[in-house]
Amino acid sequence: MTSSPTALNNSPTSCSPRHHHHHRHADQQASNPLLPSSAAPLPIPPHVAKESHESNIHLHSVEIEASDSPGVSVPPFSWKKLWKFTGPGFLMSVAFLDPGNLEGDLQSGAIAGYSLLWLLLWATLMGLLIQLLSLRLGVATGRHLAEICREEYPYWAGIMLWFMAELALIAADIQEVIGSAIAIKILSNGILPLWAGVVITACDCFIFLFLENYGIRWLEAFFGVLISSMAISFAWMFVDAKPAAKDLIDGILVPRLNEETIPKAVGVIGCVITPYNVFLYSALVQSRKIDLKKKGRVQEALNYYTIESFIAVFVSFLINLFVTTVFAKGFYGSSIADNLGLVNAGEYLQERYGGGILPILYIWGIGLLAAGQSSTITGTYAGQFIMGGFLNLPIKKWLRSIITRSCAILPTVVVAIVFNRSEELFDDLNEWLNVLQALQIPFAVIPLLHLVSDEQIMGTFVIGTTIERLSWSVAAVVIAINGYVLVDFFISEVHGLMYATVVCLVAAFYTAFLFYLIFRGTLLMSCFDKARSHGFSYIRT
Repeated sequence: MTSSPTALNNSPTSCSPRHHHHHRHADQQASNPLLPSSAAPLPIPPHVAKESHESNIHLHSVEIEASDSPGVSVPPFSWKKLWKFTGPGFLMSVAFLDPGNLEGDLQSGAIAGYSLLWLLLWATLMGLLIQLLSLRLGVATGRHLAEICREEYPYWAGIMLWFMAELALIAADIQEVIGSAIAIKILSNGILPLWAGVVITACDCFIFLFLENYGIRWLEAFFGVLISSMAISFAWMFVDAKPAAKDLIDGILVPRLNEETIPKAVGVIGCVITPYNVFLYSALVQSRKIDLKKKGRVQEALNYYTIESFIAVFVSFLINLFVTTVFAKGFYGSSIADNLGLVNAGEYLQERYGGGILPILYIWGIGLLAAGQSSTITGTYAGQFIMGGFLNLPIKKWLRSIITRSCAILPTVVVAIVFNRSEELFDDLNEWLNVLQALQIPFAVIPLLHLVSDEQIMGTFVIGTTIERLSWSVAAVVIAINGYVLVDFFISEVHGLMYATVVCLVAAFYTAFLFYLIFRGTLLMSCFDKARSHGFSYIRT
């Protein structure tokens, strides 16, 4: 994962046999459609072209460079061109910094001290690997993950994947909107209640989306301001806390885990790898105009996006590190460590670290507001791509935004009213929302791994055997953690015959669908798939 940007591109094609859907392109150009060809492309069937036009949500594209060259070789590195590609990676990195992440950070710091910093590092690297695969799929194919899943999976499986993605998105959105509402309550000195902050956040999200109408670079610049606000706010807190360098380095380099910190460890992984973000990044990278017929240009885009992703994820890791460290230094081993959450964190910070030039309560509020606002916008974007890609609904962009926003706002208002009465209940809910998102990770990651490993879809940009094995190892770790969560939940929370029956049925369905996704394409699962008379290769010709 820490190799050069071109490391992912050394992809031998002598991997184990793969299952492919039926495609009419049987010649070499179909198996390697990204290579330039003098032959005229086959016409796109009208129904496929119409479907692609209706389902695609167009971003304002950034012109990279007009060139009449064959585009076989990769152009030399250019800082100017890297700047043109900079933007989507930082929008992607916001998912590493949403309020759910911040709550996971502060709770892991308060309860586990510095002992889970190593896990934060490795979870961030796992998340980076998944995002590199997502951008690779989007750049090499010119389509995003949800669209390709609709083409490549049977209808019933596509609907189930959409349902799982929406479930994870709603869970994340509740955290993001509530986080913004808490920040607004802090910054207004408690004048605005939580439910009012939820309504303001919902309205703000639509206002900020209008920025995209003036060009994607304006929206990316706005996100740059928000991420900078977070970095400055939490870095200020980090400097005020004055953590011991030895403890910090020890926590990052030495793995430690015990029975008490396992639930927080699960939450850390669930926070960092966000399911909807896997779908989003494959769409955001298409905001730069790339000629898919020129292999060198596609490789160039992959290189620049990879560099940007490393930088953006490193910044997000530092911000998460700052938050975890501040709460580890101030509250680890204290009597209030188990009671800390987003709702009361600002008050406890104020009591622990005091005022100063700018009270730390308001510094926390500014950082939390920036995290909430940025993540709600990316969540709305992701909802549009997920709904448009899986369901192919020919509806206007503003209406799609209202639908996807309402799916999260309505339950969030209920949460704000009901759970505002008890900080403990709200923190418990937030923790379970993190776990719920962790349970949905395989339903985004496994289809992604199958697709980027398919040569008929990726052409010459199919991933190599080493990266494929490493990626499946990451997926295996996530699935194992999910299994632990299910067993732990069943043992600790399930009481009564009827409740146990319902939970068992849901767990059985979850396991069966997961089994289908993993082993899809084998003879055992072939009866659940349908043959296709047309395929994804039509769209890419």
